[in-house]
Amino acid sequence: MRIPHSDLTGGSNWSQDLAASLQIGAAVLATVTAVHGSVPREVGAKLVLDAQGTVRGTIGGGAGEAKVIQLAQQVWQTGDKQFVDIDLSGAPQRQVQGVCGGQMQVWVERWQGEAAIALITQICALLKAGQSVQLVTPIASNCSPYLLLLKDFPPADGMVEILQPPPTLLIVGAGHVGIQLATVAALIGFQVVVQDDRPEWANASRYPQASQIFTGSIASALAHLVDHPQLYAALVTRGYQYDLEALDQLLQRAIPCAYIGMIGSDKRVRQVYRAIAQGGMPTNKLHSIYAPIGLDIGALTPAEIAISISAELILVRRGGTGRSFSQQ
Repeated sequence: MRIPHSDLTGGSNWSQDLAASLQIGAAVLATVTAVHGSVPREVGAKLVLDAQGTVRGTIGGGAGEAKVIQLAQQVWQTGDKQFVDIDLSGAPQRQVQGVCGGQMQVWVERWQGEAAIALITQICALLKAGQSVQLVTPIASNCSPYLLLLKDFPPADGMVEILQPPPTLLIVGAGHVGIQLATVAALIGFQVVVQDDRPEWANASRYPQASQIFTGSIASALAHLVDHPQLYAALVTRGYQYDLEALDQLLQRAIPCAYIGMIGSDKRVRQVYRAIAQGGMPTNKLHSIYAPIGLDIGALTPAEIAISISAELILVRRGGTGRSFSQQ
């Protein structure tokens, strides 16, 4: 059984959640392995139950998740890993956990000990470096999860999860909007990287969510992100000359960015586009830039602008119309 998905569960990085939980003691990992019909979460969604009873991540909430958490507490005690079925069909005369219209299957397993800590530490490091990971979860009761090398064949009696690294958001410009954007972007599951030539702005105290902070040139920052296949870039700089420098580098990246957004008025955007064209950049490359950045929700404050930008990031990543659900 192959389960391709990213390292995200409801905006939570499950591998980091599990790594933190294992520092406390044994932990239980619950993974959605199959879905049918209308359900609240996708295959690969996870939650983690730690030794203190704290739950991180979500597989959809409600009575279905409550059922899984109850079972996870038992698995934490016994170590007996197992599947649990969640019925959300709303069918009459049947014990169901909701009325969404579908069913979910969830695998629940206890992780514990030094081997588990070493494994999740390795997974975190590989994903942070932008590498995909194949995690094998054997069904057999006496076998533990392990990583599958590309040259190896998958087992016949286990699940193979193809874990993709979380997308990286490069925030160019560490001002007020950048600070708020880092907060929201981390909440929706992006690995945050910041670049600004002002260390008094670009630092860990202002950006505790950032995995990397660069105070050199944009070129040097991108040199460290060359292998990241899902790079999103938000240009929220203090002047159009910084936008020009960033766009020159981003538009020539060997692996095209999944998203490039640039803050500014229509006038500032036109000025930047003219300067880029005069520098010899093909005009068709400008079509990939989202400028002015964000969705039109009437945002005014830095926090509101950050939400507007983040909404556009979700739209680009997940697909959608941007219309209100009530008007569809």
